[in-house]
Amino acid sequence: MKRNLNTEFYAIFATMSRQLQSTLAILFLILGMTARKGWAQDERKIRIVNANALEFNERIPDARRLIGDVVFEHDGTYLYCDSAYFYEGSNRMEAFSNVRIVGDSVTVTANNLKYNGAERIADLLGNVKLTDPGSKLTTNALKYDLKNKIATYTTGGKIISNRENNELTSVFGQYRSASRMFYFRNKVILKNPDYVMTGDTLNYQTNTDIAYFIGPTTIKSEENTIYCENGFYNTRTDYSEFGRNAFIASKGRTIRGENLQYDRKSGKGIARKNVIITDSANSVILKGNLADYLEPQETMVITEKASMEKTFGKDTLFLAADTLKSITDTVNKVRTLFAYKKAKFFKSDFQGKCDSLVYSEKDSTMRLYGFPVLWNEENQLTGDTVRIQLANEELKTLFLNQSAFIISEEDSLNYNQIKGRNIVGHFVNSSLKKVDVFGNGQSFYYARDEKGKYIGINKAECSDMIIYIDSNEVRTISFLKKPDATLYPVDKLKGKELRLKGFSWFGTLRPKRKEDIFLP
Repeated sequence: MKRNLNTEFYAIFATMSRQLQSTLAILFLILGMTARKGWAQDERKIRIVNANALEFNERIPDARRLIGDVVFEHDGTYLYCDSAYFYEGSNRMEAFSNVRIVGDSVTVTANNLKYNGAERIADLLGNVKLTDPGSKLTTNALKYDLKNKIATYTTGGKIISNRENNELTSVFGQYRSASRMFYFRNKVILKNPDYVMTGDTLNYQTNTDIAYFIGPTTIKSEENTIYCENGFYNTRTDYSEFGRNAFIASKGRTIRGENLQYDRKSGKGIARKNVIITDSANSVILKGNLADYLEPQETMVITEKASMEKTFGKDTLFLAADTLKSITDTVNKVRTLFAYKKAKFFKSDFQGKCDSLVYSEKDSTMRLYGFPVLWNEENQLTGDTVRIQLANEELKTLFLNQSAFIISEEDSLNYNQIKGRNIVGHFVNSSLKKVDVFGNGQSFYYARDEKGKYIGINKAECSDMIIYIDSNEVRTISFLKKPDATLYPVDKLKGKELRLKGFSWFGTLRPKRKEDIFLP
């Protein structure tokens, strides 16, 4: 009958005294260390470096138990613990209490560990901590692939950045030591003293402290709220770029664009492509393909097909120019808009064009410079400069300064005309009702009878005059100083006699719909 020598050996070893067991354990350990040269021929074998005691258990015949200051080495990585079971035949081990793995730049600690030497995979449980030069990861369970230097948790974990005081939590996380990159998914939250970042998927580079967004992400701070679906945030410099449905919302204002760049420290932002800036408090929408924004000064500059939409009650003013600049008085909380180079605007009750335009919310006044032309119903209004006063969201008063001219079209050949040095127009329900002429006043209009037939042409000159208009027709004229007026038969005046000096008609330039503001 054959005997099981291994069984008999363990039975004899179990009856020995503790002192003898410890002596033999140390002897076995010394013999193991002297056999290091032979073991080195197989680099994939786990090697015992140190232990205070070694025990055998007949119930686990293929294992050796190591106790006290236990140290293993495997392919250049050292594993430390208080006690362990070593399964030499299957090249694996189990470690208990004060477990520690030390690699090139990463240290992992835990309560317990199971390690497979063939696959070089460690499963760590209980109070797991992974530390690299820039951060520390804590979790309850971690799978650590030593061969590829990849650590993965699936039941929740927390990362703390040593330099930037960032705290990041997620349900799933993976750390790749070679690239110093963390990958997070599911309920990702990054907390910083200045903001909180939440998302579904985020990558974090520990040696640069840059967070990369993959999927819906929100960043909230006292200054603003940022949303994007891809991009990155440098937590060291506070510089970031956002894309795909990205927007920055701050103080009732929202900036959207295909690409947003933002420097949190300076408050400077740049938006590119399909830029839309919405100011809900002032019912304003700014659009363009490039926008520069200074958050502390609340200043914006929009170029590349720049336009503005401002709501006035049930109506909307549409404005376009080469450049739009918005400046906010942060003390009084009012904004001034500058539109320059080829400004053109459309509103249902008046339209206009000029080289440059300024609109102030403080007094609801629009000022036009550089060959300004304004249209209201059948009237064309011009002057060296034009000032439009709005009240209750309607056109109220119009100031034409220097070389003022008002022209209304009777038909394709005939025009009513009012001219003076300065003209003030008064509107009711956005319709021109009264005209005050100051200096060098002249008028030229077609008079009609009660049936609407022409009865003549009234041509008058007077330094100052007041003209009343109803249904776009001159009803009465009050001459204030030395008038000179003549009523001519309709067929009496010809050619240039039908035009006051300086007459110009710009009907072809008038925007007739909102899309026309982008025409040359």
